[in-house]
Amino acid sequence: MHRRDVLRLPSAAPAVFGSAAMRWMAVPADAPAPRSGERRVGKTDVERVWAAAARAQLTDSRYGGGEWRNSNVLLCLRSAAPLLAGDYSAETGQALHSALAELSRVVGWAAMDAGHHGAADRLLIQALRLARSAGDTELGSYVLATMALKTFLAGWPAEAADMAEAAYERGRGRAAPRVLAFCQLALARALAKGGDGAGAAAALVRCENLLSGIHPGTYDPPWIAYMTPERMATDSAEAHRDLGLTAAARRWAERADTMPLDRYTRAVGIRRAVLGSTHAIDRNLEQAVADGYRALDILSGVRSPRAHSYLHNLLDMLGPWSGDPRVREFAHRVRSDLPPPT
Repeated sequence: MHRRDVLRLPSAAPAVFGSAAMRWMAVPADAPAPRSGERRVGKTDVERVWAAAARAQLTDSRYGGGEWRNSNVLLCLRSAAPLLAGDYSAETGQALHSALAELSRVVGWAAMDAGHHGAADRLLIQALRLARSAGDTELGSYVLATMALKTFLAGWPAEAADMAEAAYERGRGRAAPRVLAFCQLALARALAKGGDGAGAAAALVRCENLLSGIHPGTYDPPWIAYMTPERMATDSAEAHRDLGLTAAARRWAERADTMPLDRYTRAVGIRRAVLGSTHAIDRNLEQAVADGYRALDILSGVRSPRAHSYLHNLLDMLGPWSGDPRVREFAHRVRSDLPPPT
């Protein structure tokens, strides 16, 4: 992959994601090769890129992706791109491409969270190409599962399910259990949104089994350490809500109660808004509003149009009670504390 290609890919629709996925499935890994250039690239350079990706992931989880265009991580991605034209061994080249793939994936997810979908598409396709250039099938599976989640959130659950399955199948025997669990979680989310309850349940069982099989000594890449039973429970609550299984959704949400707020601020706020929506479906107005306020208290400090959309959607669900003083006050707080929906 050449430096001039970085951040210059065309905007992508789900069909373009599909084309990128098919190319990666056909040839998921390039042969490693050394490169000659003006600047010598070494282990320290690679470690700096990985550190930037880790910081960006933490910032995104805490504060949302709203400032991604002005963030240090985008500057880091742009300034790190010239390293691809440097002088390095085959081993260092592989490590560099993997690190840049993860950094591009994180920035792409932040762009999606901020509602900049064209940029997110370009960055995620770039991440998949970099993973292929790294010869890193495991990271490629992770990137493709991330693309599946974005596709599902954009309203294409069938296409997202296909991508998540492809990520899992290519990763089997090559990727760590936590990565494969992430692929299954993405599959479960897509299937649930498409109304396939049995398929979603089976994917969640596979996800849970993979996570429960991780033990001390198991190879476990640090860049996906957040994929825990609590993260699975958070997404499972939303999947069951999408299927109309509100009681099950609340049971899953309880299993995520230990997720630390200071580390996963956005996810905790979204889970609380999802809980509110389950009570709205069950016509429990008092609890729906109470959970809505809890979500608002958390998410008002997060710059994430995607997360805020959960509260706007909850307001829509409370429409039948629009004349109730509790709903009017909650609506006023949402419109006062959050930016208008995009």
